[in-house]
Order: sequence, then C-alpha cells, then structure tokens
Amino acid sequence: MTLTRDSAINIASVLSEALPYIQRFTGKTIVIKYGGNAMIDETLKQGFARDVVLMKLVGMKPVVVHGGGPQIGTLLEALHIESRFVDGMRVTDSQTMDVVQMVLGGAVNQDIVNLINKSGGKAVGLTGKDAELIKARKMLIERSGPEVQTPEIIDIGQVGEVVDINRDLVDLLTSSDIIPVIAPIGIGEDNETYNINADLVAGKIAEKLSAEKLILLTNIAGLQDKAGNLLTGLSSDEVDRLIADGTITGGMLPKIDCALSAVKNGVVSSHIIDGRVPHAVLLEVLTDEGVGTLITNRETIGHKE
Repeated sequence: MTLTRDSAINIASVLSEALPYIQRFTGKTIVIKYGGNAMIDETLKQGFARDVVLMKLVGMKPVVVHGGGPQIGTLLEALHIESRFVDGMRVTDSQTMDVVQMVLGGAVNQDIVNLINKSGGKAVGLTGKDAELIKARKMLIERSGPEVQTPEIIDIGQVGEVVDINRDLVDLLTSSDIIPVIAPIGIGEDNETYNINADLVAGKIAEKLSAEKLILLTNIAGLQDKAGNLLTGLSSDEVDRLIADGTITGGMLPKIDCALSAVKNGVVSSHIIDGRVPHAVLLEVLTDEGVGTLITNRETIGHKE
C-alpha cells in the first residue's frame, strides 16, 4: 500500500504523541482483563495480540487475565448442562467446574497464547492453580432486605474469591521476556478448585503487583452519566457518589467495584474501555484521548494518567 503524504504525516504524528507515554510507562506493570467482543471478533483478537506485544517490546510489563463466559455457556449447552446464575455469578457444581477448567484453562487460554506468540511475543498460559498463583476461598452470597429478618446465605458451588496472589511468580515472568496469560481459576486450602470472576482476579493481581494501570475491556463505551454522556475522567470519590445516586447500577457495579478497589489499594489508575474499538488498549495507553473511562484516587484529573 502506498501512503499519501497526509497519511504519512498522520502516522508520524501518532507515533510522536505516543513517545512520552512510552517513556512514562517503561518498566511499569499494566494488568489487562481481556473479554467481551475483543475475544470473539477475529480482527479485534489479532489487534489485541499485537497491542500486547508492542507494549512488551517498548518496555512495559503487560499481564493478561481473561474471561470466557460465552465459550463456557456454549459448551455447557452442547453437553446439555443447564447454566444458572445468581447475582451475575455462574452457579458452579463439580460437573460445571470440569467444563470451566476445560474452556478457561485449555481452549481459551491457549488460543490467546497462540495469538500473542504468532504476533512476535512470548506468552505463557497459566491458571491460578499453577504454583498456587491464585489462592482462593469459597464465595457465599448474602441476601438481605427489609422483608428478610435474617440474611439469606446462598451457596453457589465452586465459585471463589481471591485470598492471595503469588506475586513472585508473576514478577519472575514479567521481568523476563514473558507475557503471562492467566485463566481465573483458583485453588483453595482444601485443594478445591474455584471458578472466579475475571474482573475480580485482574483487580487483585493489579493490587498485589502495585500496577501502574488496570484496564478492563468491555462491550460499552465506558461509564455514562444519566444523560448518556461518556464520563472520561473520575476520582474515586466521584465514583462513590455516582454509585450512591444510582447513576451506576446493575451489571456495571461489580466491574466498577473492582476498578475502585484497585485505585484505593495502590494501583495508579483503572480504565474501563470499549473493547469493540480496534487497538483499544494501545489507544488508551499511548494517546491523549483514550477510549473509555479513567478512574484514579486523585481529586483533580484529566483523562490521562
């Protein structure tokens, strides 16, 4: 393809804009939760892999944590196993857990590893069971309300929450040429295997590593106010107010809680970005405008941190 003069100037301008961000984030850990359309659309998948490889080549330390809910659902349906959810969490009995491990720890994880490696990177796939990377415990859901005299405790099976992260293992990989690709499966003290929400795992890994950024890919443009306007830069206090006044509700709440916890526990900034945009990760990290909502613990911010 022959570039026009204007196209060449535009490319040079973009590269020049990226330079200060490359300098700023060299040596910094960036945890990316990979999911949504970016995991399904072939063009977006290729673009994501190239983004992660480029980040590594310019000196950043990307860590990828992936989901796989739709893929799990598809296989469960093929096996005639019912999918049930409580408060957005997949009820996970032993049979479902076998499928979760097969999909997350096998097919999905290795697909991402292969994409990164074909793009010139050196990725290694892991689950939280490898070297006890993700120590977990059983999650119990508590429901309460004015009509309930005592809180109802709901057991949703082998669904876990993060107790601890093996930082030494992740540091060993990121300090070399390796890009870790982590499936959100944890191991308990009783050697029980746990299915864990990928956003939650990404957030806890970012906290444990004192990451520069936590990036959560979604299928929406980012956080919006009640009028539908995109909120690009928010402090943690502003997010708390948006939750309190009902602007942030429903399915977005767990993702926001994860991003908010990260910035309150040592992560410099969290980003909820539109994974439907090609090269969304690079646009968020290396350009002035970005493609989503940034959350930081600082009071006065612009879009970029």
